[in-house]
Amino acid sequence: MAKRNNVVPLAAVKPVQFGQALQERYLSYALSTIMARSLPDVRDGLKPVHRRLMYAMRQLRLDPNSAFKKSARVVGDVIGQYHPHGDQSIYDALVRLAQEFAARYPLIEGQGNFGNIDGDNPAAMRYTEARLTEVAEALLSGIDENAVDFRPNYDGSTEEPVVLPGGFPNLLANGAAGIAVGMACSIPPHNAGELCDALLHLIKTPNARIDTLVDLVKGPDFPTGGVLVEPRESIVESYKTGRGAFRLRARWTAEQLPRGQYRIIVTEIPYQVQKGRLIERIAEIINAKKLPILDDVRDESADDVRIVLEPRTGNVPAELLMEQLFKLTDLEIRFPLNLNVLDKDNTPRVMDLREALQAFLDHRREVLIRRSTFRLEAIERRLEILEGYLIAYLNLDKLIKIIREEDEPKPKMIKAFGLTDTQAEAILNMRLRALRRLEEFEIKGEHKKLSAERKELKALLKGEDLQWQAIAAEVQETKRKFGGKTPLGKRRTELADAPAEIEHAVEDFVEREPITVVCSDKGWIRAAKGHLDDKQAADLKFKEGDGPRFAIHAQSTDKVLVFGTNGRFYTLPCDKLPSARGHGEPIRLMVELGNEQDIVQLEVFRGGRKFLVASDAGRGFVVPEDDVAAQTKNGKQVLNLADKEKAVAFSIMPEGGDSIAVLSEGRKLLIFPLDQVPEMGRGRGVLLQKSKADRLSDAQVFKLTDGLPWGNRLIPAGELKFWRGERAQAGRMPEKGWPRAKRFKD
Repeated sequence: MAKRNNVVPLAAVKPVQFGQALQERYLSYALSTIMARSLPDVRDGLKPVHRRLMYAMRQLRLDPNSAFKKSARVVGDVIGQYHPHGDQSIYDALVRLAQEFAARYPLIEGQGNFGNIDGDNPAAMRYTEARLTEVAEALLSGIDENAVDFRPNYDGSTEEPVVLPGGFPNLLANGAAGIAVGMACSIPPHNAGELCDALLHLIKTPNARIDTLVDLVKGPDFPTGGVLVEPRESIVESYKTGRGAFRLRARWTAEQLPRGQYRIIVTEIPYQVQKGRLIERIAEIINAKKLPILDDVRDESADDVRIVLEPRTGNVPAELLMEQLFKLTDLEIRFPLNLNVLDKDNTPRVMDLREALQAFLDHRREVLIRRSTFRLEAIERRLEILEGYLIAYLNLDKLIKIIREEDEPKPKMIKAFGLTDTQAEAILNMRLRALRRLEEFEIKGEHKKLSAERKELKALLKGEDLQWQAIAAEVQETKRKFGGKTPLGKRRTELADAPAEIEHAVEDFVEREPITVVCSDKGWIRAAKGHLDDKQAADLKFKEGDGPRFAIHAQSTDKVLVFGTNGRFYTLPCDKLPSARGHGEPIRLMVELGNEQDIVQLEVFRGGRKFLVASDAGRGFVVPEDDVAAQTKNGKQVLNLADKEKAVAFSIMPEGGDSIAVLSEGRKLLIFPLDQVPEMGRGRGVLLQKSKADRLSDAQVFKLTDGLPWGNRLIPAGELKFWRGERAQAGRMPEKGWPRAKRFKD
């Protein structure tokens, strides 16, 4: 076989600017994504893949009263005829339309495992079966009556509908979500009965105010229920602009137990929140002690949702506990509204509530006119045939003679009785049994009935008021079938006022008990129950190569101050510290303390005291304790440091303290009056000890008359005279026999 010549002639190659080519192709891609994938049509509320699924299932005769068919068969037909994309993406779309927790009014009835609210995946398409629901049947009603336009499918082998007739307000009833190029869509589901009320009001009052429509469409109605706590003013504003968000909470009750205890039962969770992940998140919060008033969480769900929350004590108000969980978990979400849809001209734009409802009504009017025209044409054809039948009955003997004697009876019949070609053909195709006298009466009755219907249809097509009356009747029928009096249409999401702020904080209800805060050399911190002595603290298990460094007594309601070598103070609530059963957690994961930084001191926050802080450059100052408490993980910068400086000294001012002792790395000691050091909230401070080559090692405040505490020894005041001086002096070496440690507490 000769090789094919794929060489393109040089003359056929046209130079194109790269930017221009990229712009053209990206624009094509963007338009394809917007119109054929991501944004729903305002008329039927469907994207192309959903519309093709509905139409393919109708072609398979999968109506609500028929038997189920395998989902794989449906997916295969959709791929083969209408939507040549991946089978999994099409099956995912089918599954979502069948999930009762995902679609407010499911368009597909599934049989088999279609997934669950825990987030488990559905079974493969070969195991599940599907058919259309009554809602889908309403969307497709009239599609064979020229109600909508059709277009060729992707390969021109058949046709598909451009839009469905849409006898159900699907866009707002089921909602939609999608991300296109440069735009997105997010529409929450609503109650169909409320939408019908708003549509009926809009038919009567085309210029109805959004506020009035919101009185009828009170807000979203999610398939998973929950409680909507968004203020009405915010809801109205969202529907006016087509953009906003709705605050949705889980539904819960407090179940009373003996001895003043209780537990919280969550029966409904917010829309699109996976129950399994939600429970995992609550368990993480409990383990991390981020919410110490919560003791346990259990999932007791069966077909319904039942999440049990056990508080640590019955003294904590249930409302307070839930408010904290709403802040920390997806028990409360904000569901966005972005009513960005394709209008009838395939133009994407953001609509308000009235525009979206009016677009649906306009589409229904167009469908009504087209169906009525189609029906009128069918009646005209039938009446023409019936009139021919009546002529045949009046001239039966003569007709029979013509048929028996003529080789070509049709032209003779047309000429003899003034028949049309259609009438003559119908008479020739008439069965002998139709020549009964009774049949004549039936034809006359049908003719009379169709004539009356023709008259009504002509009046309908000419009168706009009659058209809107017909549409109102259709909306009333939709409300009857899917409204609030039906199990499917009953409102599920409760409307409630926005919650008031609770005065008490969680910390007010933390059980007070003695603990020992233990921090290792490598910065692993934990809290042990009870006040341990030094030996008990040292006996705790540490990681290999690690050991105890700080062990301070505190209460579970206290806060711990952490002073780092970066000059920052951090605050840690004791009730949120990990248990001493393990090795604890790195303190660097709890606060923003870099790996190159270390801890200078750990101290329980008491309030009202004063601290001396100093850097290895010999500078320091006195700072009030109340000024160092930090509110965030980033801590609070107190001691400002220059390059290559670090904080090294921290000392609590004792009662009656009047002197400061500073010690350098070279073991030079200097003692000077406390009043020579200023009190500041933040800064570098003043020079405490001057030395060109030496660095400050430690500093402490003490009462001179009591002597200088240094390690395990107390040096009497009488022996300190030689080392007393003024601030910013170099100091002198200690006497022989004094402690040789470079820090006063070692």
